Amino acid sequence: MVLKDLTPAERQAARQKALDARTERAKVKTEFASGSLSLAEVFERSDIDDAVARMRTIDLLTSLKGIGEIRAQGIMEQCDISPNRRLRGLGHRQRKALIQALGR
Repeated sequence: MVLKDLTPAERQAARQKALDARTERAKVKTEFASGSLSLAEVFERSDIDDAVARMRTIDLLTSLKGIGEIRAQGIMEQCDISPNRRLRGLGHRQRKALIQALGR
């Protein structure tokens, strides 16, 4: 598949869209880590906001203090969540299991 060449204006618009998405994901992770946003609220936001929905689940978990890569993988394994799963791809049972596992 051949990609079309983007005009400088289209390229700039794509850069801005990507920057906005990264900024939104960083904001959600910061609010979640500080406790001002619960896991259920993150899931609600992921149903509405495409940028949040594309966040990897493991990235959200590792934003918490005391949870590193290994512990996050263990939690996800316990909840039957694939390591590459994004928030949008979680089923309602996986979401419930993750909320119970974290106690948030």
